[in-house]
Formats: sequence, C-alpha cells, structure tokens
Amino acid sequence: MTPHIARPIEPAVLKELRTTDDAGRPMAAVTDEEGGAPLRCCLRRSETGERIALVSYAPLRRWAAETGADPGAYDEQGPVFIHAEDCPGPAGDTLPFTNAHRVLRRYSAAGRILGGRLVTDADTFQPALAEAFADPEVALVHVRAVEYGCFLYEVRRG
Repeated sequence: MTPHIARPIEPAVLKELRTTDDAGRPMAAVTDEEGGAPLRCCLRRSETGERIALVSYAPLRRWAAETGADPGAYDEQGPVFIHAEDCPGPAGDTLPFTNAHRVLRRYSAAGRILGGRLVTDADTFQPALAEAFADPEVALVHVRAVEYGCFLYEVRRG
C-alpha cells in the first residue's frame, strides 16, 4: 500500500459531467480508435474500442465547493478523459501515470496555490508527495501533465 492515494473523479461528479460538463457543454462520447487516453474515472489508460468522452472539469472549484474554500483566480477548468458510461473506478491504490514528467501543484486549505514541483520519474513521486505534505499549509496536491498542463488526479492530506 502507498502512503499517498490518487483520487479519481468521484462517481457523483462523473454522473454530472456525463450530462453537462463544467463548461456547460453536453458530453459527446466517441469510440476510442487508438487507446491510450488517460482516464480520470478509473486512473488508467483507455483501451482501443472503449467509449470515452473529453469533458471540461474544474477540480479546484469542485473541491472548494465541498470544503468552503475560495480559490479565487486559481479556479480553472480543463479537458479530462472519462469513460462515457459508468466504470468500476481504479483497480488499486497505486499512483498512476508516473511514467512521464509531471508537475505536483500544491494548494492550501484556502484554495491558494503554494507552489509546485517537477517530478521526472516514478521513483521520485512518493518522496515528492511526502515533501509536499510535510508542509502543514498544504491541503491537497494536483498531479498534472507537463506537456499540456492537464489535471490527472488529486492527492489529499491523509
């Protein structure tokens, strides 16, 4: 078991996103002809032939609504891939998508960004998360792709 757990998009939120995403657009499902899309519902890559959708998602806004924080200008939304239909969620508690450079963006309980760190390989993910949560001001960490800046998943303080 890992000390830090990747959090997929919650099933209730997925249900909302499959109707209307955080930009107010209806979901448009497609059959994935190539596979390999990073799915935020089950935290794995899509397989060829699966029905998926690219939707707009505002992770910090949704967390703030749940916690009462006010992210202010740090509120942002961006594209995420999800299954077009319900899925069982992640198969385990590993940290997914660690095979490429990632940015770990830190946020306070007030919803303000506290900094970030570039992680260049899978072996440094756990130490980088431990470093982030060693700061008592850090409430959550967003793991993001470097190449597009897309949100991959969230890790919350234990």
